[in-house]
Amino acid sequence: MTRILRACRWKLRRFGPTRHLERRYQAISTASVETLWQTLINLADMSWHPLITSTNAPQGLTAKPGLIYRVMPRWVPIPINIFVERVSPQELLSIRLFPIPGLEERVIYRLESTMWGTQVSYSITLRGWLSPLVWSILKPYAAQVAAAIATAAEQAAPKALRPKRSSSEAW
Repeated sequence: MTRILRACRWKLRRFGPTRHLERRYQAISTASVETLWQTLINLADMSWHPLITSTNAPQGLTAKPGLIYRVMPRWVPIPINIFVERVSPQELLSIRLFPIPGLEERVIYRLESTMWGTQVSYSITLRGWLSPLVWSILKPYAAQVAAAIATAAEQAAPKALRPKRSSSEAW
């Protein structure tokens, strides 16, 4: 009986709430820090994100500390609450996701200007006893997030720089 109790305690410690997984992904973009930042904090348009289909954030709402909103993931029809934890303009966005009991996710986006372009870092930390199971599902998508935001910002940059026609000009 003692052997069974020890084995159960070991399993509980191993898969208990202290269990967490951390990963960091990076991508280099030709878009400016400003363009990347605007793409990142536009909560109404998350079409670039490989894991999110839609959000309940109204058009024009940007990320601010303390903001809570919901997103719909691509792979399950369960809305996920997101809490904006920290915002350092044009540098860092930190959010926490609470998808299901037994799992907490923390995501940090960092932007940094380098000699080769703008570096986008995407850090993800999963905590809770469900983290190994969820990580096996999220891993292929998480690896795409940094590159997806870089691509979305690069596509948005030419639109922002395109000259607009004036109604007073004769064409």
